[in-house]
Amino acid sequence: MSETIIKVEHLSKKYLLSHLADKREQLFSKLLANKVRQFGSRLAAPFQRGATGGETTEEFWALNDVSFEIKRGDRVGVIGRNGAGKSTLLKILSRITEPTKGRITIDGRVASLLEVGTGFHSELSGRENIYLNGAILGMSREEIKRKFDEIVAFAEVERFLDTPVKRYSSGMYVRLAFAVAAHLEPEILIVDEVLAVGDAQFQKKCLGKMEDVSTKEGRTVLFVSHNMNAIEQLCSSVLLLEKGKVKFHTDDISTSIKKYLASDGDDCGVSEWLPADKESDNAWFSPLRFLMTDAKGDKLTMPVSNNSDIWVQIEANIKELDSALTVGYAIYTEEGTLLYWSYQTDEAPDNWPVLEKGFCTLRSKIPERFLNEGMYRIELIGSLHFRQWLFEPGRNAPSIFLNIQGGLSESPYWMAKRPGALAPVFEWQKSL
Repeated sequence: MSETIIKVEHLSKKYLLSHLADKREQLFSKLLANKVRQFGSRLAAPFQRGATGGETTEEFWALNDVSFEIKRGDRVGVIGRNGAGKSTLLKILSRITEPTKGRITIDGRVASLLEVGTGFHSELSGRENIYLNGAILGMSREEIKRKFDEIVAFAEVERFLDTPVKRYSSGMYVRLAFAVAAHLEPEILIVDEVLAVGDAQFQKKCLGKMEDVSTKEGRTVLFVSHNMNAIEQLCSSVLLLEKGKVKFHTDDISTSIKKYLASDGDDCGVSEWLPADKESDNAWFSPLRFLMTDAKGDKLTMPVSNNSDIWVQIEANIKELDSALTVGYAIYTEEGTLLYWSYQTDEAPDNWPVLEKGFCTLRSKIPERFLNEGMYRIELIGSLHFRQWLFEPGRNAPSIFLNIQGGLSESPYWMAKRPGALAPVFEWQKSL
């Protein structure tokens, strides 16, 4: 039986959230008043609104009584909705932050890649950061030298090796950071969704390397991703976090992913998304509602049949007009495989919807008898074309879910779910 390399017992992490009673209070004056109050100065009085500035605090438990064990050589996919506690857990395991309660036992060196910028000194060159990270992991200079050429070749940054990393693009930065984390022989490799910054070819390369370090080198990998296809291909078990608690930890990957997608959809209201805060707000296009509807615009109740009228509807406030504004959706299978993107700018420019400032509703129909039976995740995506993401797939894109059951065909041969991701019904003719 494999030995335990990570043991987490009753782990909890609490944060104190501050709230202002008067939302109109100016941020600068509040901060200045708080600083002055800390030193007991009477100068705080002109800036305060009442004795305490109208400020209250609230306890928020990002993790609450979390317990699990991970064996040496395991590849664990950590999944859960945004705010479930995934990043907090990884930061505690990486010793970036301290837990409020609980105990963690780790047997081995940990290398982490949690976000762009973690672990590197921006003023140092790529070469210097490789040696710095190796030293932090407790490796000798000779050990790092043996791995140096392999790291540089994997990261594909030879030309920029002696350039300060602050001048690297985000893709270059992540390539080097992952190469360092994966090649400097930590017993435990922790990787967050940061790999989404890289291109598709590099992501595939990283997934292959993580599989190698686990299966061939016996090292342990913790991998956070919203790409269920990557989780299923790479991981040997799945840990699902929900509202700061462990919902399940199992090696039945396929079944658990389907349960997660289904339950996640139910928790989100499946066919409708509404903004909970200003996280999705931006200077150009603020989504107000994202949902699945019928032809009349009424919200769909799940599941729906394959031959139903199915529309993707986006309701938003357009703040600034820009000729490069593109808005649409991305649709994924329940395994996390991307099927396609669709934008309002897909057709010839003369056929684009005319956008104006203010409230706007955009709609797009999913063809009848096109999708197969199953659960689909649909992300609202948008950008200033080739300039800036507003809602980036897999990163900050609001999601809804579409559950299709039945209606696949009128043929007696195809009444059940068909093989493949799609189940289109095409016309066939016999040539004369």
